[in-house]
Amino acid sequence: MPLHSTEDLKAAPTSELEADLHAPAAETYVFPESRQDPQAVYSTIHDQLVLDGNSQQNLATFCTTWIEPEIEKLMVESADKNMIDKDEYPQTAAIEERCIHMLADLWRSPEAATTIGCSTTGSSEAAMLGGLALKWNWRKRRRAAGKSPNPETAIPNLIMGPVQVCWHKFCRYFDVEIREVPMEGDRLLLTPEEVVKRCDENTIGVIVTLGVTFTLQYEPVHEISLALDKLEADTGLHVPIHVDGASGAFLAPFLQPDLLWDFRLPRVKSINASGHKFGLAPLGVGWALWREKQDLPEELIFDVNYLGGNMPTFALNFSRPGGEIICQYYNFLRLGKQGYREIQTECAALGRYLAEQIAALGPFRIIYDGQGGIPGLCWELKDPASASFTLYDLADRLRDRGWLVPAYSMPPNREDLVIQRILVRHGFTREMAHELLVEMQSALDHFAEHPIDLALTGAESGSHDHSGR
Repeated sequence: MPLHSTEDLKAAPTSELEADLHAPAAETYVFPESRQDPQAVYSTIHDQLVLDGNSQQNLATFCTTWIEPEIEKLMVESADKNMIDKDEYPQTAAIEERCIHMLADLWRSPEAATTIGCSTTGSSEAAMLGGLALKWNWRKRRRAAGKSPNPETAIPNLIMGPVQVCWHKFCRYFDVEIREVPMEGDRLLLTPEEVVKRCDENTIGVIVTLGVTFTLQYEPVHEISLALDKLEADTGLHVPIHVDGASGAFLAPFLQPDLLWDFRLPRVKSINASGHKFGLAPLGVGWALWREKQDLPEELIFDVNYLGGNMPTFALNFSRPGGEIICQYYNFLRLGKQGYREIQTECAALGRYLAEQIAALGPFRIIYDGQGGIPGLCWELKDPASASFTLYDLADRLRDRGWLVPAYSMPPNREDLVIQRILVRHGFTREMAHELLVEMQSALDHFAEHPIDLALTGAESGSHDHSGR
């Protein structure tokens, strides 16, 4: 049993202490034979978790890292609630349903009181549900036109720009051709022109991202919708839009209420979002909504009755915790539009402030300055060839001080472009921003005195994982 108190250490034989200290690492991967004292086990795990980074200094993640004490209490009180078991937990089910219709109202569905949607374990699952609906509806359109989908000749395709990895997973898992528009020069987002020239009768839809994970910018949903309207008028091709609003769907309604990106556009058939990002809920909740009930094919809905009552389900996961949905509802009631607007406005302002200050440091060119997209910023080196460091070196230097500020290369065809990015989330304060700027200046001073020999270290070759949803 682990020893923790001074008295235990004094009383323990030296040989026993040495055995504990020199136990082979492999033992941590072996299922233990006997039970142990709960406090001792808790202390062991607690001490291990202290070695994790400080989430408040993690400027790479989009996810919630600060929650109110009331949310912590609700999570504890809801630890035993299974979201799928709606017959056993009808109040939790009712809360989920309220959240769906609140979001339908927020995203301007014409049938907000009756449209359909569901909670998910995150935005990746919600995105895949949106993709599946696009694929099934494409099949229906082909059959209605007398063109039954033949896997030999009619391979469904999905058009997208620089997307999060979940869309690559969707296309691979569900046999859909991915038509990812590569970046070219200064064009780092999906554009109407690039979309239209890739559409054909096997295009199941277009994924437009409201907050690209690489640069934080919004793709032009309205402009792409107008281009697809014209394409349909000219050719008869009907190509729907799914909006990946993982972050932006909880930002645009409060920061840019007049921006046309949501269900006000008839071509937008579905939206996915992460409740645990700028929705401010704890980790583990996403949302998938459809504009109108008929936009979700009935074939994707299953009725089950083995949990005590008959209920429809169409999420990919079955059993999952209800606490995050309950806490999402808490945020909706606690903050309302006013509260969300105040929080997101402050985050956006802090992103713009950081962009100004980091540009003033000298070596950096700001690519995105926090205006009109996700709160935050990203930048590149003005002159990488003559710099005394790389952005990867800067990221490593900041990590030594606890700050996670990722550096990574861009997707095809701009792998040559290496950028660094900061997310500004609720809980990141002006004081913390000031401390970060001090650390960045200190790092630049260090590199000025001790330049990195790029010939020895090699070209910028690191990467940042964008898979987290």
